[in-house]
Amino acid sequence: STEQITVVEWFRTRLNHAGIIFAIPNGGKRSATTASILKREGVLKGVADLEICWNNGATTWVEMKRQKGGKQSSEQKEFQQLMESRGDIYLLCTGAEDAKLKIWDAYETVTKNVKQ
Repeated sequence: STEQITVVEWFRTRLNHAGIIFAIPNGGKRSATTASILKREGVLKGVADLEICWNNGATTWVEMKRQKGGKQSSEQKEFQQLMESRGDIYLLCTGAEDAKLKIWDAYETVTKNVKQ
């Protein structure tokens, strides 16, 4: 989506020094054959749209939702719980501006926890 593109471009401009961000293309319509192959290759329902690997080893997951009407699936909620139980940061974001604010907060949290 254009919202996700905006977030990725913003991160790569403002926070590229702090880590890497990449998309996990889990969604979209696929044929049954393609879906079967992807599942066997390791695609997992519910995984967040974006992953941020911070330079200090911390991980942040970003789930992008539409500003109006976007809701998490049960698989996405399960994934969120699993990642948070590991100590990862999971961000549920409604639109690009919300995502940028939450990612910035995560950045500040992650860098504050780095031992100097």
